[in-house]
Amino acid sequence: MAKKIFIAATMQNDGKTTVSLGLIAAFKKRFERVGFIKPIGQRYLIEQGYKVDEDSVLIEEVFGIKCNIKDMSPIAIDKGFTERFIEKGPDENYAKLIEEAYQRVARDNDLVIIEGTGHAGVGSVFDLSNASVAKLLDANVLLISSGGIGKPIDEFSLNKALFDREGVSLAGVIVNKVLPEKYDKIARFVRKGLERKGMNILGILPYQHILDIPTIREIMEEIKLDPFYKDVDFDQTAERILIGAMNVKDALPLLQPRSMVIVPGDRDDMIRAICDLQLGKMKKVCAISGIILCGGLAPKGSTQTLLKRSRIPVLTTKEDTYAIAARVNSMTVKLKPQDTDKIKIIVGMIEKYVDIDKVLTKLR
Repeated sequence: MAKKIFIAATMQNDGKTTVSLGLIAAFKKRFERVGFIKPIGQRYLIEQGYKVDEDSVLIEEVFGIKCNIKDMSPIAIDKGFTERFIEKGPDENYAKLIEEAYQRVARDNDLVIIEGTGHAGVGSVFDLSNASVAKLLDANVLLISSGGIGKPIDEFSLNKALFDREGVSLAGVIVNKVLPEKYDKIARFVRKGLERKGMNILGILPYQHILDIPTIREIMEEIKLDPFYKDVDFDQTAERILIGAMNVKDALPLLQPRSMVIVPGDRDDMIRAICDLQLGKMKKVCAISGIILCGGLAPKGSTQTLLKRSRIPVLTTKEDTYAIAARVNSMTVKLKPQDTDKIKIIVGMIEKYVDIDKVLTKLR
């Protein structure tokens, strides 16, 4: 019978997928066959004709896990799913779908990582909260929260109450995204505070800024922008986001390597200056990651020619500069299979900061 553990979090984007990926890498050194299932997914892709959660696709591609992709993601919550459920009830026996998919994944593996969706109560609206799914699959829970001292302790306590009510055991907790400059202080206090609550601390992870830096491609796909031309490298990282709405003289000192500039499409003066920086025509040499042309406006033909020569990835939108800047700054950066450098960082971080042997003792 396969061992198993359920990975949950106290909020969205606390690091479930990061921890799941790092744990799978660590477990693959200790088990011959490791499987993965995300019973309920909210962000999905179309794979082999099925709606499949993007985290399942990521894990499958990174680790070459050989399972039926639909078993790794039995239920994908599409637009209108919740409204349909409230109005008409379930289309199928969702609990049975999850249980049968898990059994097929577990049958061929020594250990299975089960990844939840959001906090313990997410899914309650259609009778499949994380707590009830963990109960359904008879799995202990590893619970994740992000940095600080009081915040994670409060959130762990709140979520644990719902898992307790369902009769689900808490294997332990991981505190994620702790600021490096405060790591020692936070680690000391949070360990002491969690021990007072009787919770097993399995790891405390430092914040890795690089994991939150998007590529131009991710910005393009997440915000649904159009490429101005296609034959360029869209996988460059955008480490700084700048709005080029000022005059060129004031803007130039602010431009740094790996910047993405959001600018009205008819600001030929600004666009040409950015191209000159990229092409080394100024005293200051600066590699620009990308440009977003806003307002549905296009630069003059000669400027377009210069843009193509510069090889800067350029995206276009009809929205204004401030609206796009707000959407870029608030977007969630999701890990992709091609993010090999980020994946190496995650694997190394989990091995270093998580007590893998202690986690193994908590497997169901």
